Amino acid sequence: MFTGIVEEMGAVVALEKTLAGTRMTILASIIMPDMHIGDSVSVNGTCLTVVSKAERDFSVDVSPETLAVTALGQLTAGAPVNLERAMKINERIGGHLVAGHVDGVGTIRSRHQEGNAIVLAIDAPPDILRYCVVKGSVTVDGISLTINEVTDRGFSVTIIPHTAKVTTLGLKQVNDAVNLEADLIGKYVERLLQERSQLPKTTPVIDKEYLQKRGLI
Repeated sequence: MFTGIVEEMGAVVALEKTLAGTRMTILASIIMPDMHIGDSVSVNGTCLTVVSKAERDFSVDVSPETLAVTALGQLTAGAPVNLERAMKINERIGGHLVAGHVDGVGTIRSRHQEGNAIVLAIDAPPDILRYCVVKGSVTVDGISLTINEVTDRGFSVTIIPHTAKVTTLGLKQVNDAVNLEADLIGKYVERLLQERSQLPKTTPVIDKEYLQKRGLI
């Protein structure tokens, strides 16, 4: 489990591709001291397992399934990546609960400056968009962000200068792909309502209006 607060921006130094999958070696510094083989680490929002470690880099195996449902397959040697170690229960959760299980890939539709911040409009698949609500949380490439606006094709988020500086979102441009994870709590709420037969088989969009009508917020 993660918080969506990126600890550092690392860099891919090597990719070994085989029929069984891909081994990715990543250069890092801040997260290295207490990292161990077998630990979970979020790489651009994807929970992966450390399989080897050196003084300044570590390696993870990326399965064909993960490559198929995330944007990790588009990375090349030298590409920057957002890194976060698994959260500790006794520490503050600065973002929101992030599983590191990417729900799908979105595409940056537009990027513009608004004051000192960057506003990104991101096209998202319907299966992710159904959980997006204004002022709700979403994970973009492993970063916990607040949703500004939701449309029928995507959502928008604001990137403050600090986030732009310390994560890959400051480098992202129009048409770039990003890993998306919807709010975990929204998924559980939907599932619980389905189990209690309070939702039809064709599930409506779980948005702010839907929750208000049912007295949930």
